[in-house]
Amino acid sequence: MEYSNRESLSLNEKMIEHKELIAALFSGVIILLAWRMETNEQITAAIIAYLTAFFIGGYAKAKEGILDTIESKSLNVEILMILAAIGSAIIGYWTEGAILIFIFAISGALETYAMNKSHREISALMELQPEEAWLVRGGFEPIKVAVSELKVNDHILVKPGERIPADGNIFKGVSTVDEAAITGESMPITKNINDEVFAGTVNLNGILTIRVTKPSTDTLFQKIITLVQSAQSEKSPSQQFIERFEGPYVKGVLIVVALMMFVPYYLLGWDWTTTFYRAMVLLVVASPCALVAAVMPATLSAISNGAKSGILVKGGVHFEHLSVLRVLAVDKTGTLTQGTPVVTDFIVREDLNKEDTLGIIAAIEAQSNHPLAQAIIRYAKAQNVSTIQNILIEDIPGYGMKATIDNQHYSIGKPDFVGSELASAFANGALSQLGTEGKTVVFLKDAEGIAALIAMQDVVREEAKKAVAELRELGIDVMMLTGDNETTAKAIAKEAGVTNYVAECLPETKVAHIKQFKSSYEHVGMVGDGINDAPALATASVGIAMGGGTDVALETADVILIKNDLSKIAYAIKLSRKMQRIIKQNITFSLTIIALLIISNFLQVMNLPLGVIGHEGSTILVILNGLRLLSKNV
Repeated sequence: MEYSNRESLSLNEKMIEHKELIAALFSGVIILLAWRMETNEQITAAIIAYLTAFFIGGYAKAKEGILDTIESKSLNVEILMILAAIGSAIIGYWTEGAILIFIFAISGALETYAMNKSHREISALMELQPEEAWLVRGGFEPIKVAVSELKVNDHILVKPGERIPADGNIFKGVSTVDEAAITGESMPITKNINDEVFAGTVNLNGILTIRVTKPSTDTLFQKIITLVQSAQSEKSPSQQFIERFEGPYVKGVLIVVALMMFVPYYLLGWDWTTTFYRAMVLLVVASPCALVAAVMPATLSAISNGAKSGILVKGGVHFEHLSVLRVLAVDKTGTLTQGTPVVTDFIVREDLNKEDTLGIIAAIEAQSNHPLAQAIIRYAKAQNVSTIQNILIEDIPGYGMKATIDNQHYSIGKPDFVGSELASAFANGALSQLGTEGKTVVFLKDAEGIAALIAMQDVVREEAKKAVAELRELGIDVMMLTGDNETTAKAIAKEAGVTNYVAECLPETKVAHIKQFKSSYEHVGMVGDGINDAPALATASVGIAMGGGTDVALETADVILIKNDLSKIAYAIKLSRKMQRIIKQNITFSLTIIALLIISNFLQVMNLPLGVIGHEGSTILVILNGLRLLSKNV
């Protein structure tokens, strides 16, 4: 019984959602019945049926048009359609007037479908967000509370199959988590203690205790919902132009129609019936319905497509800017590179055991929290090297450390700290080559000289190399902006395949370079993820933030990549270019059809039924063309 109720409720919801389409189709059925009555000379019954079809099919659009006219104090295409239908009825063309209303209602239903399709993305996201959570306090049994009541540092229990209700870190347990709702990736990810998890994702198999790190209003999931909502309400320049154009155009059409009712009678010798008839045909064919529908369905479809692909665009204006992008400036750390150094080379003196030497280095570096020290420790763990205990350490800030292990004295640090000449000569001058590759080199020295070197680098992401190649294929120059020194910047730029690079950039110099690019290329994008990138993101024509970046970067950016995947930028640019092509196709097609229909009417080679079909048919084709952007094939 409960299942039956849910099914009935779902059917009712679908009927409400598609009520415009249902009303339009119902009016079409009534028009067929009225036409049959008219052919059987049941004229009064036919007129009543036509009036019923007028009301059922035209109510939604008429109401929308009248309310919008009252609110904005300007005329719109809905008013033209109402007048055209009434005019058709006045001159006895009931069938044509009813068909006009029917096709106009169908085109309106399609436009509503495009809106609803975009809004359903939001509804689907909201449904993925849990409303309750199991709160764990002390040794007591978990209690169910509203997600809105959770505070930072609260512990929550998430069972297998449940959605994670808040952003946090795993305090206890191991599990695989499906993050498709956030990243769009289908492969689940294994999560261990201290790993970050996000609200709205699904815990698949293990029991997790999670420490909450953000209130419900600040979760990544909630930000995605807010960003998509704001994107749907922001209008592109093309849409704003068409909306500004609509009011004056409708007034112009009404003035020309008014003149058409009298001028041909006196100047061209038309009879009153022909004059009024042609005026009504003009009222139908000159209406800019297709032109008005040229932009919005396409823009909403593109935003919806992007959201499903892990790309949040904050409005149609940013899609338009993406489509004409010529230069993309990218931050190095965390954007092109992993953001954390990794060991790339480890060279040991010939008389020493490699594993034992790595154990000594790791034991010394374990006493430091420097990022380079952490990279060495991670490398040692990956090699299953056990560290040595009972070490005496002396830290020399800015240079390195000295250590004593079993009465053996060691120094570890920069070349200057262990002796520049010894460091330069070690391993056939490896330091020089590693330096040109942009790597940071640390040396270990013992009583007999240099014992080992270990080189580290913030490595370029593999997907970043592919993304840069894709962008360059699209004709976009990729410029790397980095605070690193010239040597490191040059090495990273070469590996990543970027067009050019600028080294030793401060936040304010990044802004200066973006302004310089804009003066040369006009349309410039900027990709970044940190607070230091926010000024440059705001200055660029299009600011693109990585989803794992800081809140400031996310707020400042115009486009957000939910997953830190640069290849999504190329997809977004292809999508934006397709959107612009479709909008141009729609506008050109709409204006051409309107011009042809108006000329045909003046030449008296087109009657009202053909005018209705030509005008409303073009509107439907324009909307369907815009809906093509829902497809992932760009």
